[in-house]
Amino acid sequence: MQKLDDLSMVPNHTLRHLIDQWLQEDSQFCLDYCEMINHVDCISVLKHRLDSEDSTLEEKLEIVEKVYILSEELPLQNTCLIQLDFFPLLLEKIFRKVNGSCSEDDLRFSERALACALKLLPFSDLTSLNMLKEEPVLDCFLSLFYRGNVNIKRYLCHIVEVISSSMETQQVSIMLGKSTKLQQELLNLLAETSEASEAGIKAISALSCLETTRENLVREGAVERLIAYILESEKYQRKLAPTAIATIERLLVVESAKEVVISNPSCVRALVKMVFRVSDHQGSESAVNSLLALCCDSNHAREEAISAGVLTQLLLLLQSQCSGRTKAKARMLLKLLNSTWVEQPKEAASP
Repeated sequence: MQKLDDLSMVPNHTLRHLIDQWLQEDSQFCLDYCEMINHVDCISVLKHRLDSEDSTLEEKLEIVEKVYILSEELPLQNTCLIQLDFFPLLLEKIFRKVNGSCSEDDLRFSERALACALKLLPFSDLTSLNMLKEEPVLDCFLSLFYRGNVNIKRYLCHIVEVISSSMETQQVSIMLGKSTKLQQELLNLLAETSEASEAGIKAISALSCLETTRENLVREGAVERLIAYILESEKYQRKLAPTAIATIERLLVVESAKEVVISNPSCVRALVKMVFRVSDHQGSESAVNSLLALCCDSNHAREEAISAGVLTQLLLLLQSQCSGRTKAKARMLLKLLNSTWVEQPKEAASP
């Protein structure tokens, strides 16, 4: 290497600048790393205090509030909440209570802990919910549903929906589907005008996806409650009438569900009402499918549907922007009803 005679050409200034910049960046990295370690340590302390028998219920409530605030930044930050298994710990604290205690303070803690658990749920292992397979835990879940306020019921509905929609918790969903007490509580929510009714609809809809649950739901009056929800949807500005009608479609595979609808003119009217809605076409296909299932087997159902104005509804639907599949089903129903319409005058003219 040739020696530089001109010392002014030695890049001391540039080199020193780069070294200084490197040192600053390395220093900032060290600071960030130390802050992260301290942050994780702090959250570990929160977990220990929440799990400690020495902590009072009020102290645990404060911890849950802090965890809730931290969970607001998931998944970009505070992922250590998931790594430290806060979700299963919260479930333990909610559903494994000594003597099944449900005092006002316990309910207040359960409400906040459930809200926090639901924040963590999308990023957590759902197999933690399999603890509900244990009879005492399931009993506590059902007791909380019965005694809890509207918020608690809403949170529990969301858990039912998640359990019923996941393969990881299939056994628990079957157990929930067999619980008469749970189904009654869910159906009672449909009469509410609050967000709880929407949560109830979603939970019932998820449960109805299980074949083993459908007969139980029909037996507990799910069809009548869902029909009432649809008929009052405009009055109370309920948004989930399409979900309700899709649930009815699933329940109509049960013969007793068909009998309930056919024997009640208001049920048929509700289905006809959902065939064509001016605002959107959500629920139209389920309504048409439900009417097809009923009218194929029952002349009485066809007459009730015609009387309720289904022909006009179907013609409007065929002129709308609904899907091709929905239009194909609508034509099938129209053809079926048209044959009934033609036969009626012939029967009337017979001596």
